[in-house]
Amino acid sequence: MTAERRPAKIRSAEIRAPKHAHSQALHQRAEQFFPGGVNSPVRAFRAVGGSPPFIDRAQGAYLFDADGNRYIDYFGSWGPMILGHAFPPVVEAIERAARNSASFGASTSAEADLAEHIVACYPAIEKMRFVSSGTEATMSAIRLARAATGRKLIVKFEGCYHGHADGLLVKAGSGVATFGIPGSAGVPKEIARLTLALPYNDLKALKAAFAAHPKTIAAVIVEPIVGNAGCIPPAPGFLSALRKITASHGALFIVDEVMTGFRVALGGACRLYSLDPDLITLGKIVGGGLPVGVFGGKRVFMDLVSPLGPVYQAGTLSGNPLAMAAGLATIGYLQKHEREVYPRLEATSKAVAEGVAAEAARAGILLTTNRVGSMWTWFFTKGPVTNYTRAARSDTKAFGRFHRAMLDRGIWLPPSQFEAAFISTAHGDAEVKATIAAARAAFASLREN
Repeated sequence: MTAERRPAKIRSAEIRAPKHAHSQALHQRAEQFFPGGVNSPVRAFRAVGGSPPFIDRAQGAYLFDADGNRYIDYFGSWGPMILGHAFPPVVEAIERAARNSASFGASTSAEADLAEHIVACYPAIEKMRFVSSGTEATMSAIRLARAATGRKLIVKFEGCYHGHADGLLVKAGSGVATFGIPGSAGVPKEIARLTLALPYNDLKALKAAFAAHPKTIAAVIVEPIVGNAGCIPPAPGFLSALRKITASHGALFIVDEVMTGFRVALGGACRLYSLDPDLITLGKIVGGGLPVGVFGGKRVFMDLVSPLGPVYQAGTLSGNPLAMAAGLATIGYLQKHEREVYPRLEATSKAVAEGVAAEAARAGILLTTNRVGSMWTWFFTKGPVTNYTRAARSDTKAFGRFHRAMLDRGIWLPPSQFEAAFISTAHGDAEVKATIAAARAAFASLREN
């Protein structure tokens, strides 16, 4: 399949696995320079088998690899490409900004411009600070919470991934869950002990934690919709109860919307579930595909950040002009076209998620589908999946076979059972039909093998 040719109608008997000789050579070369040949562990495809295709370019809903194979993309750079790859207004904004230099290391008006857009969508954010990654954002929010409360302990939930800072790699999701690692080598036990990991959607466990550690918990941090153990939605009332419990104990409530921000609604999960947290972290879509993170929240807490207060946080590339330009183009478009974008994302993701699930049912394959808006996961297990423990019961070998079968049919899924899938506005009826047809053939091949 060449990069320019539209795929023919997919039939099981016609499937021929794409050739990856060039990608394999590139991966072998990369292994000389990078651990596992990658700069982020899940990219290595070790959870699903085979060598990862190397991507040359992307356009709209499609990825094109170094061997000329084309794929319908359902991970969208892990979430930020909500408007599709190489969306012209975003590309043009980056090009205009780049002509003035890629970085200044000084303040620009674009920083406040983007901040205005964010505040308009997130009323709980009265002040913020731009950083260069989601990990920086959550790490800084935790530091701020400890300074504001004078307490040490942090509560997180099993399977929630908040970046790779030492204190947050405790029963995390994403790559940590994929490889079955409870934490990480190099994290001192003394630091890990400052984090309490509780089952997601379990309010009794949270209340017990506060009872066992009175006046010592600085904050509760949560992915409002888990995305790094696969997509796991909150139980009714769970998030609002977190707000009430933290407030009653004088702890801060931190909502990590690095993944869900602007994805599940224009105001993210905070808007979807009517949340008013103390601090919020954002990323991915805020940068329009470029590296950006945000931590922000109530003025009383944010004014503790240097240079106004004693909490030190800095970053040479924070507020990078290219990232600000991409973010302005992306968030501005979402605001202007909200009534068109989000219903379209909802309808398309529903069609894909339910269409593939129906094919699994016809093939007699156990599959549980969790979806919130334009993010979802197909778990190879008998449902429901309400927390990481239940997600971990999934048949990861079956997922790996399914992933490879779909890749052979031109469908690129996240290379881990414990990652959410995403779509963009560039996905339409043709992509939905091709994906369902590919799934039908893939499930048939799984039954045969």
